[in-house]
Amino acid sequence: MSECHSPESVFTELVRDAALKSDADPRALGVRVLLHLPRVATSSGWVTRTQVARELVHSAWRLRDDVQAVRDLVPAGKFSLPELSFGPVEAVQAETIFSRLHYLRSARPGSLNFALLDPVDRLPVSLCSVSPLEWKRVGALTQAQFGIPPEKTWDVSRVYSCPAAPPNAISFLLARVRSSLRRSGFGIELLITVVDPNLGFTGASYRAANWQRWLTVQARPYLYHERRYITPRQLRHRFGTSKLAELRAQYPGQRFEQSRSRLLDSLIFCCRISGETEAVPAESQRRLHR
Repeated sequence: MSECHSPESVFTELVRDAALKSDADPRALGVRVLLHLPRVATSSGWVTRTQVARELVHSAWRLRDDVQAVRDLVPAGKFSLPELSFGPVEAVQAETIFSRLHYLRSARPGSLNFALLDPVDRLPVSLCSVSPLEWKRVGALTQAQFGIPPEKTWDVSRVYSCPAAPPNAISFLLARVRSSLRRSGFGIELLITVVDPNLGFTGASYRAANWQRWLTVQARPYLYHERRYITPRQLRHRFGTSKLAELRAQYPGQRFEQSRSRLLDSLIFCCRISGETEAVPAESQRRLHR
């Protein structure tokens, strides 16, 4: 699995070939496959070429279907960064896009949604949602580290950028969101977000927007329902629990699984709404255990 994250890996070549054959965006396809490979990987992290090829076929088919379903909600043309305008996005539109095009295929209810909009139809080129922080342990740490109450810490819970988005679109969007929240009167003082390196993400866009890496979080296994990834929140919403033992007992005819291979720790980045965000030296960054 670790080799799949290299841009020069066999996995990257397989993704590129599959994307070309299915007319899919290679980056989106690669992320979706990386999300599903831990389901079939061994406990030591090994997957076969056949397993990768199978997941590529399934993910490419579903990605193509998702793109088709929301083709009228995202722009088809390419625009430069100066041509894009910034503004809020209605919850229904944002939720529809995230539930189809974001790799988690879900939106966070109760979020504020912002986007860079194309100059022709004012459709989202890059889109993000900001949600009240629900992670109590992280809220307690932000108060201890930054002196900011948990209710004034919000989470950048979803980010999506169209394949045709110009370079630096996400970092530019994040900077505009910060400025907008500073003027909003919502009382938000700190933003955080979680970056998952298992999917090839490094946090580069956050660093470019002057966010700081704050701590790491022990990874929890990915969960799957009928061989497709599902978040714990989605399981609780759909079935009333996210505990696999309970789900298997209550729904014996359905398949519930979790990843077996060891996953890399998630990275938490943060950014003050006002003023400079203090850097936390690597040797001082805590590891949060689940």
